Amino acid sequence: MATRPGPAEPNIDPAALYLEEVFTDRRVGTIRRMTPVKGDGVRDPAREITYVGETQVMSTVGALPIVFEIEATSLEDAATQFGPLAKVAIERTVRELQDLRRQAASSIVIPQGGMPELGGGGPRGGGKIQMP
Repeated sequence: MATRPGPAEPNIDPAALYLEEVFTDRRVGTIRRMTPVKGDGVRDPAREITYVGETQVMSTVGALPIVFEIEATSLEDAATQFGPLAKVAIERTVRELQDLRRQAASSIVIPQGGMPELGGGGPRGGGKIQMP
């Protein structure tokens, strides 16, 4: 009897480690400075430092996290770019949510028991409508 493969092991790659530092204004959001490090924790100069912006917007289901990359050369540069990039990320998220709503609203509803026969035989099955 063959064994089914289970889920992949959640291993961390020691060659892809980052030191994460969080900076915030305690009002609008946070900037994460991701400094690449080697397995021993020493800075890895072969990889670039990256910055990630995070904010949130309120929706009908609660706070919605917005995360976006910031191409910056310093923390000050990342802070300067934060506002315009957050606005773009929020607009993109709103568009994606609107698309998901449209797709959900236009889902095809199939009666229980399948489609009715063509040719006047009447519907088959119970004729109950099922919500997807």
